[in-house]
This record gives sequence, structure tokens and C-alpha cells, in this order.
Amino acid sequence: MIGQDASVLVVAGEASADLHGARVVRSLRELAPGVPAFGVGGDRLADAGMEIVEHADSFSVIGFVEVVRHVPRLKAAMDRLVRLAVDRRTPLALLIDYPGFNLMLAKRLKAAGVRVLYYVSPQVWAWGEGRVRAIAERVDRMAVVFEFEREFYRERGVEVEFVGHPLLEEPRLSRPRAPRPAGEAPLLGLLPGSRWQEVERHLPAMLGAADALARDVPGLSVALGRAPGIAGEPLDRLLRRARLPVSVEAPEATYDLMLRADALLVSSGTATLEAACAGAPMVVVYRVSPLSYAIARTLVRTRHIGLVNIVAGEEVVPELIQGRVTAARLAEAARPFLTDAELARGVTGRLLAVRGRLGTPGASERVARMALRMIDAA
Repeated sequence: MIGQDASVLVVAGEASADLHGARVVRSLRELAPGVPAFGVGGDRLADAGMEIVEHADSFSVIGFVEVVRHVPRLKAAMDRLVRLAVDRRTPLALLIDYPGFNLMLAKRLKAAGVRVLYYVSPQVWAWGEGRVRAIAERVDRMAVVFEFEREFYRERGVEVEFVGHPLLEEPRLSRPRAPRPAGEAPLLGLLPGSRWQEVERHLPAMLGAADALARDVPGLSVALGRAPGIAGEPLDRLLRRARLPVSVEAPEATYDLMLRADALLVSSGTATLEAACAGAPMVVVYRVSPLSYAIARTLVRTRHIGLVNIVAGEEVVPELIQGRVTAARLAEAARPFLTDAELARGVTGRLLAVRGRLGTPGASERVARMALRMIDAA
């Protein structure tokens, strides 16, 4: 029986986690209206009714080196979250992705007697198995979004449940792609990332590629999918480098852009799976600081970096990493999608097959029910 004072600490430090967390919190409110949520989140979690203790925007840091500069601020936030969880006698923490912060937080919460449900697994299958031991010690239960992760964790003695991918709950991504009307020019979509560091590193090369492609594709139009929190003068400054007009789509229009675009240039991450669900041919792009990349090269164990290719088990779409992220290479990789309709249709079919590997809709409710069972057992 869930107590009257039960609450859930939710930590969603990134844009995609904010979206997934908001859906879980809404499901919690429907299933158990008397169980409040508080913690780290963005505007979507705030709209879902969660008390925002720390805004996710202040957690938006990527790369090994970059994180080091923000350690004091992140540690202060962690101290505050642990203190609140103890003061409020919180029985459960729902930690979503963001492993660099959340696995350290999980250790402290577990020591304080708070049960831990981890949603959207750290990519331990990519980074080696050192973190699996930490997960087994610090996490009471994993809710994974890829079926192969369930077997990975079970073989290593971690309590795990495959809930399916939350992207399948997005109705806009289930719509069919509309064929481009006869005579209408192709559309190139730019999705440089959800963090400013990603945008700053990716967008200049993307804009250069758009300029190059416009010379080969008559009438090419270009649209940028803007993530929440990415706006203002810094973005305008980068866009002024473009030689052709770039329309800026609001965050809520990003899925529509994926469904309309003939080709996408996409920062590696959840956006590649979203684009796959939309059947959008894409080039996966990723660049971090040189030192962060050097460290990552010693740790990463997978052949691919793009989730779309990892889930497919093969390179369905091209990936350009680090020094290969140049305007010329991006243009070369994207050009066939804009000029060869038969090739583009074939890639769309292979991407939609990736969608079929993501389970069935209903992940958020499954996670909410897991949370309530864990609270009841606390």
C-alpha cells in the first residue's frame, strides 16, 4: 500500500530525458494522483506537473573535458537532490539516462535508503562492462528501451525489464511520409543537436554542406530543427554564415520536418532514432573536443556511433565523426539522398524496419507501473 507521503525524485538532465520523463510523470499522475514528483527536468516535465528543483538547461554538458569544468556546480546540485530526498523520505528515484551524473547520484541515494529505478540504460554495451558492476550495486531495477539490452543485463545478474522505446508513443512519427509534390524542390533538414556545444560544433559544417549541395540540387530549401533552449543571438550569429536562406523550425515542428525532409544531417543521439521512425534518410554527425574524442576512442567498443545503426546491427546510414565532419564530406554523403529517388526509398524502407525493433507503444505507462510497484515494496 503506497503511503500518503510517498514521492518520486526524477532526474532528467537532457532534452530527450525531459520528454520521456514527462510522459512517465503524466502516467504516474493518472495511476496515483497522490504521488508527487520533484527533481531535475526541463519545460516538458514542468508542464507535466513536476516540481523543478534544478532546471535541465544547467545540466547540458557533453564530453569528458567539458564536464570537468562544471564539477563543482554539478556536485552542489547532487548534494541538494540527496538532501531533499532524505528530508522528504522519498522511497524511489527515477533516473533517466545521463549516466555520468546519475550513476554517481544512484550510489548516494542507495546509501541513503532510496530505491533506484533507472530508465534508458547507460550504453554500457558500447563503453565496455566496467559500469555494469556499478549498476548492479547501485540500481534496484533497469527499464530498458532496446530488447538486446534485456539479455545483456540478465546475463550479468541485473534486475531488468524491457519496456519498449518511448518514441513509439509519439503519434506524429507514426504518420506516413508524404511524397514530395511534383515540381517541388528537395528539402534538406539540419538537426545539429539539443545542446549548445553540439550546435556550435556541428552547425557551421552543416551550413557549408547546404551551400555546396545547393549548387548541385536546383531550388534546394533548407530548414533547421531547433531544440528547446537553442535560440537567440548565438544561433543567429551562426546562421548568418549561410549563403542561402535557412528557415528555423520551432521545437514542436521537428517531427514534421523529419517527415518532410528528403535528407537530414543529424547529431548523433536519440534524434537518429526519431528520424528512423519517420523514415528520413540521414547522415549521422558527431564531434567533441579532441581530448574527449581521444578518451572515447579507448573506451568505445561498438562499430557504430549512431543509435539507428546500432539498433539495425549494420550501417543503414552514413556516419561522420570528429575530423570527418566537414562541409565537403557532409555534402558528399547527403547528395545521393537528394538526387537518387530510388536509393532514398530503399533507405527509407530499411529505416522503418529499425522502427519495428523498438517494441510496442506504452513504455511510459510500463515505467510508471514499475515505479509504483517499487514504491509499494519499499
